[in-house]
Amino acid sequence: MSNKVTIYNVALSADVSLATVSRVLNNPEKVKKETRDRVLKVIDELGYRPNAIARGLASRKTTTVGVLVSDLTRASIAEMLGGISDIARQYKYSIKLFTTPENVDFNEQMKIIIAEQVDGLLLLNDELEHDKMKMVNDICTQNEVPLVLANVLYDDPMVPSVSIDYEKAGYEITKLMIETGKKDIYLLSTVRNYSVNDKKEQGYQRAMSEASLEPKIFRTSGSTSVNRQHFFGYFKDKRIDGAIGVRDSIAVSFMNIIRENGLKVPERVAVAGFQNTKYATLSRPTLTSIDIPVYDIGAVAMRLLTKLMNKEEIDEVKIILNHYIVRRQSL
Repeated sequence: MSNKVTIYNVALSADVSLATVSRVLNNPEKVKKETRDRVLKVIDELGYRPNAIARGLASRKTTTVGVLVSDLTRASIAEMLGGISDIARQYKYSIKLFTTPENVDFNEQMKIIIAEQVDGLLLLNDELEHDKMKMVNDICTQNEVPLVLANVLYDDPMVPSVSIDYEKAGYEITKLMIETGKKDIYLLSTVRNYSVNDKKEQGYQRAMSEASLEPKIFRTSGSTSVNRQHFFGYFKDKRIDGAIGVRDSIAVSFMNIIRENGLKVPERVAVAGFQNTKYATLSRPTLTSIDIPVYDIGAVAMRLLTKLMNKEEIDEVKIILNHYIVRRQSL
């Protein structure tokens, strides 16, 4: 039984926060006697045995950062994790990686993360609906776990985040395509909801409206095996002379389909993407793309979290990094 008992079980049974249980274990003098006695009684009854991380919390000999991601297969996530791990290595932090597949009980997953006694949490999951984002922030606040969003947008001005200005980026790439003479421009977005894609769509729509052109958003899957069929079926009888993919992989998948059907890029259809991943340089023709400094986003987010964990003052809560357009053969 004792092996399965977590700090979360103790907190729930004693009706206190996880932070209070941690204080009882590491700094009991900071907890009033009545609460301390109640927690210790529950610990004894449940047979809870704190792990090495819990025992090291008071001295900070072990600092563990939780990283929550949705999809490890995306090229941008891998690059962002590189920035996070490089900074974590400098500070001798341990990293625990948590994933949230579609069928996971998100509330339970957050309980598991907090029960692991992470000292801070980096959220890389840009698919979370507003209510889940609020839940993450509330749970972290209640348990005194600093939270930083990396390449994730959330409208609470008090939640620290690092990203680029996605609305501006969407506007700029669309405006560039319009300036080349393209009029029937589609934004190739995703069926699944991503916080950053909402901003890309807003920028695209603003540029199209300013030019008195009709915004056309086509939603598909991030999986190339799925979106190739979508593209072939939908666009074979549509007027189109430009397309912007919210990811490079989506843009390249679309470009392959139209070239297979005899349309020249960029002469007949111009194509652009987002993120400037390896797909942009490997495609033929090479892909014009918005460069998003995902490695830097990861590194800066980790550095910001470090300041919060050390209770240092921070100059900016919402950090916006620079982006730029890398012009290649497809536009």
